[in-house]
Amino acid sequence: MRAEPLRIDLVGKEPSGRPANEKPVLHRGFLTARKYARRIRAGVLLLLIVAATAAGCGSSSSESEPSSTPPPAGTTTVTAPSTTATEPTDSLAGAGTTAVVAPSTAKGTSLLDRVAVGRHAGYDRVVFQFRDEGLPGYRVEYLQPPLKEDGSGNPVDVAGNAFVVVRMEPASGFDLSTGEGELVYKGPKRLPGASVVKEVVRTGDFESVLSWAIGLEDKVPFRVTTAASPSRLIVDFKST
Repeated sequence: MRAEPLRIDLVGKEPSGRPANEKPVLHRGFLTARKYARRIRAGVLLLLIVAATAAGCGSSSSESEPSSTPPPAGTTTVTAPSTTATEPTDSLAGAGTTAVVAPSTAKGTSLLDRVAVGRHAGYDRVVFQFRDEGLPGYRVEYLQPPLKEDGSGNPVDVAGNAFVVVRMEPASGFDLSTGEGELVYKGPKRLPGASVVKEVVRTGDFESVLSWAIGLEDKVPFRVTTAASPSRLIVDFKST
């Protein structure tokens, strides 16, 4: 907006000559000193109002522009399991539904100290972490229910419509090499799922054979990888 210049007549016009016998009449343009001051103050105030109005004609970009802070990178995680240096892609290349078997690389009985479940873009992850170097021998495969507890043979309920059992040996969550033994794995026997993984349940820790069942929403391809420092057995399940 453009403000019109304010014109203030500080002097005014002199009244025209009148007959001497006529009663003097003040001309309307004539201003006393007090009226001069009032007119000046009013003019300054008007100038300030015009300037403020002109400044307000522009639009503010602070509300319309998006925030400069980027959204958090990466994926949403239920827990924070450690991952391998080379992260599997969303497609899980090489994943399948057949059994995966490998021999032990540990010097003795592998001691389990952590189990974690994580949700990632395109897959769910289950991690079995061990205390020492190397991993136990393992077999990861789909099995039909009913699932039974090792040793007792009692049935074990696991949420899901399809089930993968991870059998590891020699492995345990309890260290028998010390005098009275040491409980190494202190986590829960049942862990909630993420997306396609519905529940993870321990089904056995008997005579150095450690078993965990993973309940799934459906039978999906899985991929098995390993990592060191710390030693981890990682099972990823393809999700939508």
